[in-house]
Amino acid sequence: MGKSLIEDEDGEFQAWKLAWIPIVIFAFWILNPIVIVNAGERGVILTWGAVEDKIMGEGMNFRTPIAQDVKIIDVRTQKYEVKAAAASADLQDVSTTVALNYHLDSTKVNRIYQTLGYDWSERVIVPAIQESVKAATAQFTAEELITKRAAVKQKIEDITTARLGEYGINEETISITDFTFSDSFNIAIENKVTAEQNALAARNKLEQIKYEAEQKVTTATAEATAIRIQGEALHNNPDVVSLRWIERWNGVLPSVLAGGGNGFIFDISSLATPQTGNNGNETR
Repeated sequence: MGKSLIEDEDGEFQAWKLAWIPIVIFAFWILNPIVIVNAGERGVILTWGAVEDKIMGEGMNFRTPIAQDVKIIDVRTQKYEVKAAAASADLQDVSTTVALNYHLDSTKVNRIYQTLGYDWSERVIVPAIQESVKAATAQFTAEELITKRAAVKQKIEDITTARLGEYGINEETISITDFTFSDSFNIAIENKVTAEQNALAARNKLEQIKYEAEQKVTTATAEATAIRIQGEALHNNPDVVSLRWIERWNGVLPSVLAGGGNGFIFDISSLATPQTGNNGNETR
C-alpha cells in the first residue's frame, strides 16, 4: 500500500505537514486570483495600475495576484435626473427636470473607467443634459415649450445622444418631467387664457343674438308673405269673406242692427214678440 503525504518513510504520522493546509488556504484567500463578474457587469483589468485592453465578461475569471486588480462596472440600464435652467426664444426664464435612461457601452468600459473613473454622471451626463436643454429651449418660445413638447424633447435627445456617445455612454430615453416658468409669465398666461375665454363667451353671445335676430326676420317674412297671400286671395275672391263669416256664425241673429249713414237703430227682437191692441187682440 502506498504512503500517505503525511507519513514519513517509516510510515509514521507527521503532524507538522497538516499545518501547511490552512496556510495554503489563507494565502489563496489573500491573493484572491479568482474574480466573479455578475450578470449585467463587466470587469476592467488594471495591471500595476494600467488599464488593459481586455475586459472581463460575466462569470468566473482569473487574475494575476498582486500585479492585477479588477474594477467592476455596471452596464445595465441606469436612470439619472438633472435639473437645468435656460431661456426661451422670447427670453423667458425656464427651469426643467430631465430624466435620462442610459447604459454604458460594454465594449468600452475600460476606456470609460480610464477617462472618467466611476464619476461619469457628474463629469459628463449633467453638463451634456444642461447644454442640450439650453440649446433646445432657445429655439422655442415659452408657449411653444408647452404646446410643442414632443419637438423640444426630440431636440434635447439629439444633442444629448451626440455628446454622451463620445464617451461610450449610450442614451436610451429622455423624459421631460417638468417645465417651470417665472411668476410673471404664469400670470400673463392666466390673463391670456381668461381673455380668450371671455372673447369666446362674447362671440358665442353674439352668435346667439344673431341667430335670434335671423329667426325674427324669418318669422316676420313668413307672416308678411301669409298676409300678402290672404290679401290677394280676398281681392280675387270677394265671396271668401262671406264664406268665412258663415263658417264662424253660431246661428243666432243679432238683436240690434245699426244703420249706416242714416243713423237708425232697429230692434230685430220686436219682430218676434207679439203685440196687443186696445181690444186685447194680438197684432203683427
